[in-house]
Amino acid sequence: MLSILVAHTVAALIAPLLVRLWGRQAFLPLAAVPAASLGWVAANWNTEQRLSIEWVPGLSMNIDLRFDSLAAVMSTLVLGIGALILLYCARYFEDDEPRLGIFAAELVAFAGVMFALVTSDNMLMLYIFWELTTVLSFLLVGHYAERASSRRAATQALLVTTAGGLAMLVGIIVLGQTVGSYNLSDVIEAAPRGWLAGTALVLVLVGALSKSAIVPLHFWLPGAMAAPTPVSGYLHAAAMVKAGIYLVARLAPGFADAGPWRFTILTLGLASMLVGGYRALRAYDLKLVLAFGTVSQLGFLVAIVGIGSRTAMLAGLAMVLAHGFFKAALFMVVGIIDHSTGTRDVRKLAHLGDRSPVLAATAVIAAASMAGLPPFLGFLGKETAFESTLDSDAMGPLSSALVLAAMVVGSILTVAYSLRFVWGAFGRKKLRQPSAAVASMHAPGWFFLFPPVLLAALGLVAGLAAPVVDTLIAPYSKTLPSYGAEDYHLALWHGVNLPLGLTVVVILVGVLLYRVHKAIARTVPAVPLNADRVYDRVLYLMDLLSLRLTGTTQRGSLPGTLATVLATLALFPLVSLIVYTRDGVDIRLADSPYQIIVGGIMVAAAIGATIMRNRLAAVLLVGVTGYGCGLIFAVHGAPDLALTQFLVETLTLVVFVLVLRKLPAEIDEGRSFGRKPARAALAVFVGVTVTLIGAYAMNARSTRPIAELLPDLAYDYGDGSNVVNVILVDIRAWDTFGEISVLLVAATGVASLVFRNRRFGSAPRVSDAPSAMDSQQVASEITWLSGSDLIDPKHRVLVLEITTRLVFPTVMMLSIYFFFAGHNAPGGGFAGGLTAGLALVLRYLAGGRYELGETLPFDAGKILGIGLLFAGGTAVASLFLGAPILSSATFEVTLPVLGDIKMVTALFFDLGVYLIVVGLVLDVLRSLGARLDAQIELSRQ
Repeated sequence: MLSILVAHTVAALIAPLLVRLWGRQAFLPLAAVPAASLGWVAANWNTEQRLSIEWVPGLSMNIDLRFDSLAAVMSTLVLGIGALILLYCARYFEDDEPRLGIFAAELVAFAGVMFALVTSDNMLMLYIFWELTTVLSFLLVGHYAERASSRRAATQALLVTTAGGLAMLVGIIVLGQTVGSYNLSDVIEAAPRGWLAGTALVLVLVGALSKSAIVPLHFWLPGAMAAPTPVSGYLHAAAMVKAGIYLVARLAPGFADAGPWRFTILTLGLASMLVGGYRALRAYDLKLVLAFGTVSQLGFLVAIVGIGSRTAMLAGLAMVLAHGFFKAALFMVVGIIDHSTGTRDVRKLAHLGDRSPVLAATAVIAAASMAGLPPFLGFLGKETAFESTLDSDAMGPLSSALVLAAMVVGSILTVAYSLRFVWGAFGRKKLRQPSAAVASMHAPGWFFLFPPVLLAALGLVAGLAAPVVDTLIAPYSKTLPSYGAEDYHLALWHGVNLPLGLTVVVILVGVLLYRVHKAIARTVPAVPLNADRVYDRVLYLMDLLSLRLTGTTQRGSLPGTLATVLATLALFPLVSLIVYTRDGVDIRLADSPYQIIVGGIMVAAAIGATIMRNRLAAVLLVGVTGYGCGLIFAVHGAPDLALTQFLVETLTLVVFVLVLRKLPAEIDEGRSFGRKPARAALAVFVGVTVTLIGAYAMNARSTRPIAELLPDLAYDYGDGSNVVNVILVDIRAWDTFGEISVLLVAATGVASLVFRNRRFGSAPRVSDAPSAMDSQQVASEITWLSGSDLIDPKHRVLVLEITTRLVFPTVMMLSIYFFFAGHNAPGGGFAGGLTAGLALVLRYLAGGRYELGETLPFDAGKILGIGLLFAGGTAVASLFLGAPILSSATFEVTLPVLGDIKMVTALFFDLGVYLIVVGLVLDVLRSLGARLDAQIELSRQ
């Protein structure tokens, strides 16, 4: 199973390169990946496989995979139809299709993610793969991003399925916490009951039903038909929409008898079957006919597997296979029609069956299975479904009768829209000559026809080989209770019985309904309640509400917003302390004279910053408080924290100075927010509250502080003596990974705001400067820095240039020393990156914006990306080595000159941190430095 996931990951990564090299023919080798994976599924069909990899055990997010008969059925659709869809893409698209390489990567990745979803035993991992399918679906549906219809369809599908997924996540957490395990196998075996478990179950069903486009969340599926036809044939017929069916089938053995289960599933499922069938009869676009038919069939599938009996599950799995075969085949047929004729409108198609008999025969066979005609697999599943509602005590007599009646009516609609599809696409329609679109069509090649022909034929072969199919899918159905019914087996002939009679009625009435449906459509108006319009109205109301709320709480005043945040921060904790705290607090004023001296300086600087009108002076005074904090760290034996504090404070001062160039030198008191006494009171209030919270937190300790254990933990588990660095790169590396991701986003956001049009690129170099220099830009005889000759002589400082030239290599060596020494001594990737950043700052201040490009002629975005790649790669490497993610491994080698060297894999994670900090500083200097310099020069000119 792990090999299948790795193979799909590798295939997705190299897909853009293959498409660039071979064009659309690259889909052929890509199809071999799911095809070979299907071979593994077939070889292990009757063998239950389990795989467990410890990942984040503290969050119950171990990678637990389980392959059983249900996973085998779903994997057959995911991998088998996925391979055929990839073959189909090799003829559906042209070599000049925009973004074809990305499309291929997304399609292969989707196959791998769906396989991971149906084999995940851990519910949290299942949710991750669940949302990955949502994201990939969004990208695939929105492939034609230049079209407004595609963007709307992709966004609609994303919003609906993501909202359902979030509801499902809450339900998963409640069930996992109730049972004490997040593994599906454990939850189903324990199957908790009660109102809390019932609520959680409903939330999980919301996610499942939204994914499978069940009423009232069905509207996103017809809208998603704006996607390319291969996407519709795969995601919306065989793969993504089956995820909800899979989850319902997986949970049924444990929860089918739970209170809200059958009412929720049967009501919504059968309503979807009827609504989808009715809408399919009124559509003229062939893809929309199939889309609404898919909504109808998905409702049917949900209702069958939701009954929760052995016979119903057998019927459901048979119909899942049948639906995947015939619906994917029909979507591919529609794609060929559109590709060959340029239209999908049934009103513009006539005599297509005469021009392409093979395509017509394929559609007839697939539609016959969809209509439930013998001897196709669709007939077996539908007859078994009728039997499951008749011969079972899973439901009461009245409920069984209502469910059976709804299934019969829905099946009649299915027959009618199946006939409408076939005749609308291929019929002559009383015309003597082919329509214009058909007359000018180009015949599809045999390779283009092969995937739908094979799928349609599988529906027929599977129907004729009913005992074989029964043997393959029956094992999972036997995990459900029989409710007193005799064991039922798939067969083409069970004798003359009521299910057979109902099938005959369905076929006859369905044919009759097709003959009169046009007259009914003319006399019966469309349903006034359109779910798509309801969706638009809900979005409009949410936008309106957000605007009103934002207009009330955020009026564009940064001081006002900050005052609200600070008041909330101070008020709620302080009230909690007053109401709930009964014990006193022991506060010592100081532990040493150094604290009093440094603290006094910090207080004086803070007061001075509040009364200073000059912006630069105020910023420098604020910096004094930061340096004072670093001194306190140093005095109390935390040199690593002190070093980082000094570096961060220095770099922050530089950034402030760069920004202050575009602001007035003096603060305009007339435009200040609020009155000074109120602001002073708020400041004091916040400071007192934070101090009290810290004091109470320290006094609340009742056991040995964890800080006393950290040195031993750092050395024993992280192989490092620097506790701070080991915590950052090993013990709490997840936090660090999140923080550097935020740094990357912040750097990108700052640069994007400043550049606006083009965010990427390296800083300008001397060669990029105007070739003709004015009289003020005369090259000096001795050039200490390359870019300094382009600075106005009035602003050059020769001493600074010489000092920079001499000091810069030393600072960079110090940066490298901090990086390598950080695991056992003060330093690390963060401190080393900050030191290198300060070296860049010095070079920029001395040599100007062109010197920045000469010093580091690389795109800051690439440096940030490589840094994140190193950090993420370390995490993945730990996973493949069988260790918890982001954990460290130690290697010891002996080199001829250097001697014994001990290296920890966390060094590569630290390298990622180093590069991200350097990229952040470079990005800030490019945007707030070089970019503003260019604007200032332009304004002077």
